[in-house]
Amino acid sequence: MAAMIMKRLLIPSKLAVHNICTFKHNRRKASLCTFPPVYSNGAANAIIRPRSSLSSTPERNCIQQDAPIVRRSGNYKPPLWDFDYIQSLNSPYKEERYSKRASELKMQVKMLIEEAILNEPVIKQLELIDDLQRLAIADHFENQITRILNCIYNDRYGKNNYDDDGKPYERDLYSMALEFRLLRQHGFRVSQDVFDCFRNEEGEFKASPLAEDTKGLLQLYEASFLLTPGEDTLDQAREFTTISLRRNLDQGLISDENLSFLVGCALKLPLHWSIPRFRARTFIGAYERKSDAITTMLEFAKLDFNIFQAMNQEELKTVSRLWKSTGVADKLPFARVEDVPGFMFAFGIVPNREHGYARMKMVTLLYLALTADDIFDIYGTLEELQLFTDAIERWDTKSINQLPYYMQIYYLALYNFVNEVAYDFLKEQGSIVIPHLRKSLLDYLRSYLQEANWYHKGQKPSLEEYLKNGWTSAGGPMFFYHVYFLLQNSVKKEAIRGLYEYHNVLRLSSVVMRLTNDLGTHKPETERGDTPKAMQCYMNDTGASEEKAREHILSLNQETWMKLNEEATDAESIFSRTFITCCVNYGRSGHYMYQPDGGLGEPNSTLEDQINGLLFEPIQ
Repeated sequence: MAAMIMKRLLIPSKLAVHNICTFKHNRRKASLCTFPPVYSNGAANAIIRPRSSLSSTPERNCIQQDAPIVRRSGNYKPPLWDFDYIQSLNSPYKEERYSKRASELKMQVKMLIEEAILNEPVIKQLELIDDLQRLAIADHFENQITRILNCIYNDRYGKNNYDDDGKPYERDLYSMALEFRLLRQHGFRVSQDVFDCFRNEEGEFKASPLAEDTKGLLQLYEASFLLTPGEDTLDQAREFTTISLRRNLDQGLISDENLSFLVGCALKLPLHWSIPRFRARTFIGAYERKSDAITTMLEFAKLDFNIFQAMNQEELKTVSRLWKSTGVADKLPFARVEDVPGFMFAFGIVPNREHGYARMKMVTLLYLALTADDIFDIYGTLEELQLFTDAIERWDTKSINQLPYYMQIYYLALYNFVNEVAYDFLKEQGSIVIPHLRKSLLDYLRSYLQEANWYHKGQKPSLEEYLKNGWTSAGGPMFFYHVYFLLQNSVKKEAIRGLYEYHNVLRLSSVVMRLTNDLGTHKPETERGDTPKAMQCYMNDTGASEEKAREHILSLNQETWMKLNEEATDAESIFSRTFITCCVNYGRSGHYMYQPDGGLGEPNSTLEDQINGLLFEPIQ
């Protein structure tokens, strides 16, 4: 059933009026695209100060109503980390002495890698790369990692990789799966056929002796999540390894405690679906327990983590002050206050240390998006929401007098933010991008308006109808537009077309976020009486139980990831790898922030402890 729905959503057909995946990359037809032009050497719209355009009395700006308006409440709890706590943060790892020591350690680790390239066997080099990635320090050594993988690919997948019969040399499962995963992660095209030697004549994976090889099973499990459509071997590998690893873990068959811990982490969330920085602290602890841990690398990983944490704290303090100065949180008390979770979302999308400017701007955009969610989902009337969307479409300050006071505050805060981003881009790149940013914003709000119409009119969309709208309301397209320009990407016609038509990598990552969001927020939103989300839509369509609906949405999520893996590779002809990674990271953030055992939907100590460990507590 999941495959059938994804097929209707992702493959153009006469039956699907609006398809989630509709972008087609065609250089010859690019000139026919009617996306907003990019103007050079022009003037950006002025940034308006909210107080200058508002009346002093809120009541004067309200829409006239014949009866009192009944407003809903989100019943949000106070934030776990309030403004005063955030502003009190003061990490010692900002000091120069720590940066100096980190530079020394980085050089030592670099020398260790160079020595491994010269003297260590391939499997040791692969394990070294795997450790660097898990410790979240791989970005310091990208050149060395690329050299290693290029050498392995040219050697292993050239003529020397075949025996006299023209068949690939058989290798152990552990080394083969680790090599496959690392090569695919870095853009090398490696066939799933390399795993055929581990299958029997019926095409099934050999239960004996593979089922007892937990170390090899774990690597095959992680590798299987990089599958693309039609790769049945990897699909089968995922099912086989999941069952085998779960059995080995539950029955206490894994004698190595560290390996048992890593298996538990993988079954909860595979590496490919996670952001390295978010899990670095966990893996640093696991690496420290290894008997063969490299002391220098461990010390560098800890220090680098603490230094980056100190940097993030300063970013959070800055953006928290800026957000407070807008007055949006004070004037719109019905909206949730999510300073830290908002930062975590932005951090997930733009995790690179060198992109601090883009990350802080994205935090503000996340705050604005969360507020829009509460306006459209909870507080606004249908008439107010329509007027607000119309005002955004006109993108001026003349029509805001028709809006109620709370919307005027929000409108001008949003207006100022978008114009500021466009102004910064104009200064650096010489092009006006307001039409693009506004377009993404308008599409986002229109999708919210559609959900509001469903709610206020008591309509229940089918799952297919819901997802056709839901991938936009998940926010991805709007965020990706802003990320593209915040990263100061040059304005190229093919890339702009990809943005305007929402390339499939943008759409699919947003679908992942929508599905994970709905799974995580199902209970509170159902209790609040919100518009039916994915699980409820499927239950309404089929009469399925809540458990079966959850299973179906999880299956749909796997289908989406499979397609996303393929599209992310194809998108490299249009977008930079950095931007593509930011897009895919949005889906990964959904898995982290809406964890099944505690996330934004139903907060508990699990997510709280993880955020504390990532942002506030240095590693000792």
